[in-house]
Amino acid sequence: MLKEESDYDSYFEDTMRAGHYENDTGSVEIMIRSSTEVVQDLLEYGVAFAREPDGTLAFTREGAHSQKRILFHEDITGKEITSHLLKEVQKRDNITLLPNTCMIDLVCRENTCGGAILKLKDGSLATVLSDYTLLATGGIGGLYRHSTNFRHLTGDSIAIAKKHNIRLKNINYIQIHPTTLYSPKAEDRSFLISESVRGEGAKLYDKNFNRFVDELLPRDLLTKAIQEQMKKDGTDYVWEDLRPIPEAELTSHFPNIVEHCRKMGYDVTKECIPVVPAQHYYMGGIEVDHQSLTSMNRLYAIGETACNGVHGRNRLASNSLLESLVFAKRAAKDITASYQPQSKIPFEENGNLDAYRDTEAIQKDYRQVILQEIENAD
Repeated sequence: MLKEESDYDSYFEDTMRAGHYENDTGSVEIMIRSSTEVVQDLLEYGVAFAREPDGTLAFTREGAHSQKRILFHEDITGKEITSHLLKEVQKRDNITLLPNTCMIDLVCRENTCGGAILKLKDGSLATVLSDYTLLATGGIGGLYRHSTNFRHLTGDSIAIAKKHNIRLKNINYIQIHPTTLYSPKAEDRSFLISESVRGEGAKLYDKNFNRFVDELLPRDLLTKAIQEQMKKDGTDYVWEDLRPIPEAELTSHFPNIVEHCRKMGYDVTKECIPVVPAQHYYMGGIEVDHQSLTSMNRLYAIGETACNGVHGRNRLASNSLLESLVFAKRAAKDITASYQPQSKIPFEENGNLDAYRDTEAIQKDYRQVILQEIENAD
């Protein structure tokens, strides 16, 4: 977050440099300027960011940041934020949650969105009509063999957007996280060794335990260096050494990393761990404006499924959480400020769903479309 006004120029430059100066400067400014307000919202919701002994917020540093400006909760900041947001949602009677529900298609006509076709938990199909629709379907990690994403995040909304001629942007901008715990076994999700670990002093070594790179390079450059070193060494991983971090700080700041590594047979206080790059984040997606509105009327997109250009070609560490929160709030405010019910929704509530019965085949087609689009754009 923006700690103080004197950090603005530095934060802006760090974000632009990481994104290879392909960022949308307006989006970057909005994100940074809105960060203090969003953090205050989270604090009011009960998010327990780490504190200094005097009670002030504690900050850490991650790759490509020129100084410490990142708020955190142990090494599970995302989980801490989303768990409190979920609690807020569950308090509200005007919100209905449908767990284990999958979007199969949008309901739209004449470049106007009127809802979505869903596959419900029991396997049945339903058409849900709405005055406004917001897509927040996450990234595309499930398309890759090695990814820090969950397997179900396959970016179907990208293919659906293409189907309905909704504009896409930077669809081949895919970030690889340089350090995930290596395992010779097939994993559902690669375990991420946080950027903060290197920000606090962890080192990277080649097969001979020699340091070979500046650990705080932007993620794409660091990933490239690691991949080149693995090729040179003929190995499937490099070594990461967490021992430069004081043991008390390791156990308090990174308890989940310490515990997961222990379960996998590594004592990070005494030995190095093997790490390997894995697909991590999707900078491209459905093109949106600064209010998160897509090129289709009444359809918004936020988070990793959207592309407002804030990240450019490569995301600066930790900007994803902030960007998602900032632009989700802007979408909500824009819908509220301009809200008008569709005078006559041009969609049939009980339309013909027969074409959607084979949902597995449809989703398989979606994934092939996404991969082909990415390949064509490369």
